[in-house]
Amino acid sequence: MSSQGWTSDRIPDQTGRVAVVTGANSGNGLETSRALAGRGAVVVLAVRDLAKGEAAVSDIAAEHSAARLEIVELDLAWLDSVRRAAAEIRDRFERIDLLVNNGGVFHTPRRQTSDGFDIRFGTNHLGHFALTGLLADLIVGVEGARIVTVSSNAHRYRARIDFERFGMEQGRSQSAAYGRSKLANLLFTYELQRRLTAAGSPASALAAHPGWAETEILRHLRGIRYLQPLMGPLRNSAAVGALATLRAATDPASAGGEFYGPDGWFSASSPDPPTCSDDEAPRMMVDAIACKIANVIACKARVSGSMSGRTKS
Repeated sequence: MSSQGWTSDRIPDQTGRVAVVTGANSGNGLETSRALAGRGAVVVLAVRDLAKGEAAVSDIAAEHSAARLEIVELDLAWLDSVRRAAAEIRDRFERIDLLVNNGGVFHTPRRQTSDGFDIRFGTNHLGHFALTGLLADLIVGVEGARIVTVSSNAHRYRARIDFERFGMEQGRSQSAAYGRSKLANLLFTYELQRRLTAAGSPASALAAHPGWAETEILRHLRGIRYLQPLMGPLRNSAAVGALATLRAATDPASAGGEFYGPDGWFSASSPDPPTCSDDEAPRMMVDAIACKIANVIACKARVSGSMSGRTKS
C-alpha cells in the first residue's frame, strides 16, 4: 500500500493514546515519536542509549512543549533487556494503543547477540518478537490498537527462510542477513494479524517500509562517506521515511495485514514466490521463534540454578 501523498497533517488526534516506539532516539523512530507526540499521544521512547534518549526528548519537547514523553532502556539484541523493558512499561501503563517496532541495524561489525543469534536477526526481529509477546495482553483488548513493524523491501534480497538454521548467521553477506530479518518481520506481521483475527481481537498488525531514508542505519557501511554524495538524491528525509509507519499506525482507513511504503523504485511490496509461496511459512516461523526464545530462557534458568547450587555449597 502506498504512503505517497499522505502527510503527517492527516494524523488524527492521538490524545489519551499510549504509543511505544523502539529505536526512537534517531532517524525514522525519532520522527515517528515527534509526530505522535505532536498529535497528543503519550510516547514512550524505547532506546538502547539513555543519554541519546534524553537528547531526543529535548529535541521533541523544543518543538512540542506540551508533549508527554517517557524513556525506557531497551537493548533489542539482549533478551534480558527486552524483558526488563517490558516489565517497566507494564508497571507504568495499563494499556498500549500503539506499538511501533522500529529499531534496527544493517551493516554492523560482524557479531552475535548476547543470546547467540545473528546480530541483524536478533535486533531487527527477535527482540521485537519478544517485546510484542511480553506486551501483548496490554494491546490485544484495546479498541483500535495497532502493532506496526518496520520491515523493508530488502525482504526480497536473497531472503529465503531456512528453518534449520533460523536466526543463525548464514554465509558472509550482511545484506542477505538483513533481508532475512526483514522477511521475518513481514511474515510475523501476517501471522500475528491472522491470530488476532481468529481471537476476535480489535487490535491489528501492519507493516511499513520507509524507503531509502536518511538515517543512521548505514553508519557502519564501509566507504559510506564516499557514497553519500551519490546516494543523496535517491534518499528520503527521516521525516518522509516515517510517513509509511505513521499511516500504518494512525490512518483510520488502514487495515490489519497491510504493508505501507513509498511509491516508485523503493515502493513497498509483499513477499513474492518463492519466499512466501507456502501459506504455512508465517505460522512455522512464529512457532520456530517462540521455541528458540523458550530454549534461551530455559538454558539461562539451568545456568542460574547451577550457579546458585555452587554458591550454596
